[in-house]
Amino acid sequence: MLPLIPKNLSWRWYVALVLFVCGIAGFRSGVVLTSGATLGDDGLLAHAYYSLSLFVVSGVDLGTPERGPWWGMTLLWLAYFGAPVLTASAVIEAVLRVLAPEQWKLRRLKDHVVIVGSGDLTTSYLRVLRRLDPEVKVVVVDRHFALGRERELVESFRVLALAGDASRDFLLHRMQVRRARRVVLLGDDDFATFETAVRVLDRYPKLVGRIVLHCHNLRFMRSLADTEVARHSVTFNAYNFAAVNLVQNRLLTHFQKTRTRDVVILGGFGRFGQTVLEELEQHAPTELENIAIIDVEAGRRIDVVQEQNRLREDQAHSIFEGDIAHPDVWRQLRERIDLTLGEPVVILGTGNAAQNLRTALWIKRNWPNCLVFTRTHDASELANHMATEHGIVSLSITELLEDNLPQAWVS
Repeated sequence: MLPLIPKNLSWRWYVALVLFVCGIAGFRSGVVLTSGATLGDDGLLAHAYYSLSLFVVSGVDLGTPERGPWWGMTLLWLAYFGAPVLTASAVIEAVLRVLAPEQWKLRRLKDHVVIVGSGDLTTSYLRVLRRLDPEVKVVVVDRHFALGRERELVESFRVLALAGDASRDFLLHRMQVRRARRVVLLGDDDFATFETAVRVLDRYPKLVGRIVLHCHNLRFMRSLADTEVARHSVTFNAYNFAAVNLVQNRLLTHFQKTRTRDVVILGGFGRFGQTVLEELEQHAPTELENIAIIDVEAGRRIDVVQEQNRLREDQAHSIFEGDIAHPDVWRQLRERIDLTLGEPVVILGTGNAAQNLRTALWIKRNWPNCLVFTRTHDASELANHMATEHGIVSLSITELLEDNLPQAWVS
């Protein structure tokens, strides 16, 4: 029988059932009421009706218990007092919920998930979370919600949305962070994100290991990697995360299939491209003949990677300063790299999805032997259609993140 009882059944239903049974037992015991009535001889259905009436009219039409068996008097008095009190408390709670629904919901939070930030990362995290646990309570807090964003989150993912600074003690207490299952920090300000993580860990040490923290600036994240706040949290960068999974799940398999050492061309060398380069040099150093890098700030960004000791000295690199849309860049590249040999990998990962797609189609038409990836941020039906028609590969940062997000970060 127990498995059939809903887990979220209110305690009032259990108390009401006990009082209902007490009323029936009291009436059946033969207790005499002040009205002179003795209801012990009435049927069970009548006793159930009398017991239910105690929750509505408190027994005023029946009269109060006057004499009878002690146990029957005790049970009936318990029902006489308990039933109306229970009804009154339910009415008061209903009124409070109408007058202050948000505060009421916050006060009852337990084993919930707190998300700081309301951007695209929050949407991705919520999609994964709702697939794994549709019922868990979620609070999303942000200093400012974009127009219509709060309503979208509430209606699409059934979250409780709050506006405010999550690092403040008042809001941490209000969100019942001490009773939270997990805290997920997905805000836009990296310093504020780590500040919030430190405050949460200082005030609620039991949340060690249960804070997921996203940092936009890869250098900043790595500079704090050896700190206590980073060790006690799960830190990640979305572009870094997506690039790691691209290399592990797609590129390494491709390299194993090719007979000769491979050429990889990175069109765009931001956070995504830098992580692809690092992962390639770490996991496939013997598979690569050359890694070509194209970016408008290629020289400066290579210096940044070298500053973090992320480049292998024994790996050949070809650096091309310029835009991937500029024909002269590709002319210079072709003078040094023969794209007709083998199966060169071309990853067009700039932040301009249209430019990535146009360049991908141009490369595939001219060098059909190339394995060409075109990057978008969100999943794109246009890019997917072009990929099917022209033999390129559509690469979505959002899909890579959602498809590979560890369950431990969500559960």
